[in-house]
Amino acid sequence: MFKTFALVAVSALALSACGDPATGGAGGARDQVKIVGSSTVYPFTSAVAETFGRNNPGFKTPVVESTGTGSGMKLFCAGVGAGHPDIENASRRMKKSEFEDCQKNGVKDIVEVQVGIDGLALIESNAGPKMNLTVEDVYKAIAANPYGKPNAAKTWKDVNPALPAIAIKVFGPPSTSGTRDSLAELILDKGCNKNPEMEALKKSDADKHKDICTKVREDGAYVESGENDNLIVQKLTANPDAIGVLGYSFLEENLKDVRGIAINGVEPTYETIAGFTYPGARAMFIYVKGAHLTAIPGLKEFLAEYANAWTPGGYLAKRGLIASPDAIRAKNAEIVQKLTMMTGADLS
Repeated sequence: MFKTFALVAVSALALSACGDPATGGAGGARDQVKIVGSSTVYPFTSAVAETFGRNNPGFKTPVVESTGTGSGMKLFCAGVGAGHPDIENASRRMKKSEFEDCQKNGVKDIVEVQVGIDGLALIESNAGPKMNLTVEDVYKAIAANPYGKPNAAKTWKDVNPALPAIAIKVFGPPSTSGTRDSLAELILDKGCNKNPEMEALKKSDADKHKDICTKVREDGAYVESGENDNLIVQKLTANPDAIGVLGYSFLEENLKDVRGIAINGVEPTYETIAGFTYPGARAMFIYVKGAHLTAIPGLKEFLAEYANAWTPGGYLAKRGLIASPDAIRAKNAEIVQKLTMMTGADLS
């Protein structure tokens, strides 16, 4: 659900907000686009920023920082003005609570753009045991309290007799990461709900259900590995019995060292993620501050460059981006062209 943004009506407000220290302007207007957020979306947005800088000498190359989706949302929603970022990279949709924080802090107008698709991939070293898992296996292995009981599983065989008797060691993203949110939503929650009692609990006590179904172990079986997905690849080469959780693009870039793990019998590939048959398939987004569109030089032009780059044959595809279906791309290209604002009505 969207509303149309009237640029003229908001122009004066945007310029004053971005140039006035009282509104977080940090001493004056900024002449360079500033972007924060997801480590998964980071390489794609960085590629667009580099291309934009080369092709538009009249504008400065945007600054892109990898902070993780959650931390980036806090920075993005903190306020309007030159002291606050213009764009948030996100490997998941904005949450309703985050949208409300934005509104509370004066970030009233936001453009939501789906830039493509990525897969939350489970991977292992090419020297690993060739695991084949289900969403329930993953849940039982790394949930803190599977089905409400403390996790006592030490090996994968404890989780499923058909799996090897090797110690459970999963290198994954921290709680501030959108990839961690996707792990919870796409894998852990689905694995948990294989139990009828948990499915019923979701209706009767949503908070308790979320705690049981998505909280991960803190006893060393799940190891938070920061926002650097390349570091997870390095750890897997040094620990061939371990498993990693990261974005598909990082798997594709490192196939000489690691391979994807099938989930529910489906391997992470371009085709299975594009078709959403792989359980970890997810959409990726950027969020743009409406009040900055006319105040920050090059911001609108940068968005136009992004829309030109996300096609199946575009340069982002060579970086590992999985293009959205034609209809989704057309819809989001129109959003970029018209600078249509989201209402937040369909967020959860």
